[in-house]
Amino acid sequence: MKRIHAFEFEDLRWFPKVLRDFMTDFLQFGANTFDIYKSIVPIIKKGIQNSKSNNIIDIASGGGGGWLKLAEHLKKDNLDLKITLSDYYPNLKAFIRTKSKMPNTFDFINHSVNAMEVPSNLKGFRTLFLSLHHFKPKDASSIIQNAINTNQPIGIFEAQQRNLKSIIPMLLSPISVLLMTPFIRPFRISRLLFTYFVPILPILILWDGIISVLRTYTVDELNQMVSKLNNVDYFSWEINVSKGKPNEILYVLGIPKTE
Repeated sequence: MKRIHAFEFEDLRWFPKVLRDFMTDFLQFGANTFDIYKSIVPIIKKGIQNSKSNNIIDIASGGGGGWLKLAEHLKKDNLDLKITLSDYYPNLKAFIRTKSKMPNTFDFINHSVNAMEVPSNLKGFRTLFLSLHHFKPKDASSIIQNAINTNQPIGIFEAQQRNLKSIIPMLLSPISVLLMTPFIRPFRISRLLFTYFVPILPILILWDGIISVLRTYTVDELNQMVSKLNNVDYFSWEINVSKGKPNEILYVLGIPKTE
C-alpha cells in the first residue's frame, strides 16, 4: 500500500479549535480507556533509563493521548517521574484536566511547540504518540534529527500501520464515537450536538482515521529515513512493531550511545 499524504482536518490552521479539541479528547479517552499503549511500557522505560533526567517531554501531545494509563504503569517503578505535555495546537483544557489527575507527575506548555525545533531547555526522553504520520518525510526527518542534534533520546509510537488490518477499525470509528461520546468528560452540550444532532465529529474522525493509516510510515521507510540522518551512528536504534496486547504498536526508539 503506497503512502498517501492527504490532509487531515486536525492539521488545518483554519480548522475550528473546538472541533479539534473534541477530536483529541476522543483519542485521549479511547487510548486511556483501552490502555492501548500498554505493550510499549518496557520500551518507554528503556528510554527514560537512558536519558540524563527523570523527565519525559511529550511532543505533539494532542489532548494528552494515553498518558494517564501509561503514567500509572511507569510510576510503579518510578515515583519521581515527570511528564511535560506540549503541542503545536495545545488542547489546554485537556492538559489542565490531565495535570489535575496527577499534579505531581504532569505539567504542560501553554504555548505552541514546534516538533522540529524543540526548545533546548526541554531536556529528557522525547516522545511522540500517534503523530509522526502528520509530517511529510522531510519534516519527520527533521524531528528525529533535532533529537540527535541535541543528544536527547526519542521514542516515536504509532497505534496503526499502513495496512488493511488498521483500516478496518477506522471504518468502524463512527460507531465508536457514537458509543463513547456520552462517557467523555467534561460533559459538553456542544460535544453532543456535533456528535448526534449535527454529526460532524463521527465524519471528521472517520476521515482523519483513514488518512492516518494511509500516512503512516512502515518499518522499512523509517529505517531508510533514519539511515540518512546526520550523526545517526551516535545513537542506538530500534525500529520495530511491538506485538503485545491489547494491540500492536509501531515504534522508533533512539538512544544516545555512551562514550
